[in-house]
Amino acid sequence: MREGETLPIDREVVELTGRARPKALFIPTASYDSVEYWEGFQKIYCGELGCETAVLYLLNLAPSEAELEESILSSDLIYVGGGNTLKMMRRWRKLGVDRLLEQAYNRGTVLAGVSAGAICWFSYGHSDSMAFYHPDDWSYIRVKGMGLIDSLACPHFDGETAGVKRKQDFLRMVRRHRAMGIGIDNHCAIVFVDGGFRVIACRPGAGAYQVYKDGQEVAVREIAQIQELRPVSTLLQV
Repeated sequence: MREGETLPIDREVVELTGRARPKALFIPTASYDSVEYWEGFQKIYCGELGCETAVLYLLNLAPSEAELEESILSSDLIYVGGGNTLKMMRRWRKLGVDRLLEQAYNRGTVLAGVSAGAICWFSYGHSDSMAFYHPDDWSYIRVKGMGLIDSLACPHFDGETAGVKRKQDFLRMVRRHRAMGIGIDNHCAIVFVDGGFRVIACRPGAGAYQVYKDGQEVAVREIAQIQELRPVSTLLQV
């Protein structure tokens, strides 16, 4: 989303609302309520895509339940920024934000995000959150998400943090937990609509993958990028 790198994906996110000028709420909890991140969101989602934008800060403020409900449940689109997934999920659960986001989801609100903002919708996610606390000595961890999609997710599947590649560590995590994993490259997204899904990318070579235990090995299968929606059940099983 930053600097318009994922503009084709962002445009599709806005189109999914079905509204000419949707109300788009940005939640930057994982980036420690970064003002710069919020300004970048405004530039793209308001300036480029024509949304009515708002931000929900949750760390140095303690919004009332009524304020949280009004902010979250009145939005057509909710976008969650990247950063420290562990800190974000802990804060959300303390304030009840996760429950309100699930309510919004059940009402048809479009939920989107990048990195931590992708992990949060899944049951669990492969996270570099510990790098925020111990930058010189850390390991990837499994962070519990909201469980709207019953899978273990890995954003930045083709990337790395502080020189530590995510793909190989994610394969080990899938083996350890015997989980169905979904790896998502940078500049790629999975769109979930009414029980179906499709993969979209805005960079050649970027893709998404099923990662799963196959006997004693861990297999990686690329998910075909086709326009037609396929049942989510086919994504979560092999």
